[in-house]
Amino acid sequence: MQPLSCRVEHLGFAARDPRALADWYLRTLGARPVWQNQLQRPAVFVELPGGLLLEIYPAANAQTAVTGDNSIAGLRHLALRVGNIEAARDHLQAAGVNFTETIKPAGGGGRVLFFRDPEDNLLHLVERPVGEPLAHA
Repeated sequence: MQPLSCRVEHLGFAARDPRALADWYLRTLGARPVWQNQLQRPAVFVELPGGLLLEIYPAANAQTAVTGDNSIAGLRHLALRVGNIEAARDHLQAAGVNFTETIKPAGGGGRVLFFRDPEDNLLHLVERPVGEPLAHA
C-alpha cells in the first residue's frame, strides 16, 4: 500500500472570542490575516510566519477541559521553531507575553520555552541547533 500523500493544512482553535484571539496572533506572533467570515460569531484564518494556518472559530462553551497538563492524551501544544530562543523570548516579552517557566532541554535535542495565548492554549518556542536529530525536520 502506498503512503498517503498529504501535508498539514491548518490547526483549529475553538475560542471564546475568535476575533480577539486572532488579533493576538497578528500582533504578538506576526501572523497575517488570510480569511474571515462576516458572521456575528466569526471564523478566522491567520497564517503564522513559516506558513502554518490557524483556524480560529467560536467555541461551543467556555469550559476548558484540560488546563496546564501537557501529558493528557490528545493535541496539547503548538511548537514554534526559532533560530534564537532568547531573542524570541525577549521579543515576545516586549509584546506582553508572560513566561512562567525557564528554558528547558527539548525532546529530540535543543531547547524549549513554554507560554500561553490569551485563551490558555499552550505554545512553546523550540530551538534546534545544527547536528541535533530534529534540526532539519
